[in-house]
Amino acid sequence: MSPTFYHILHLVSVLVLTGYTFYAFAAPPETRKGVMIITGIASLVALVAGFGLQAKLAVGWPGWLIVKIVCWLGLSALAGIGYRRRGAAGTLALVAIALAFVAVVMVYVRPF
Repeated sequence: MSPTFYHILHLVSVLVLTGYTFYAFAAPPETRKGVMIITGIASLVALVAGFGLQAKLAVGWPGWLIVKIVCWLGLSALAGIGYRRRGAAGTLALVAIALAFVAVVMVYVRPF
């Protein structure tokens, strides 16, 4: 498959993951199972597509890629945390924004 396919698949899955993570912060508790399924699948697809893109582009293991993996782990965990800690939704939303921002910066700046 082409790098473009992996790139589009990665972007769409990250958008779904981010959107449903923010939805989890405000959604009623009875939606937990469905939201966790969707965020889990989107997280897995983002991981597979990201590593597929890494293999196609042959970038190796630069530091910015490791930072992106840490951001992915954090963003993947936030939906579940959002359902458990309803009072911290505002703080968790700021953390999600920060993680997404750092991940996007790593794509375009690639500092190390």
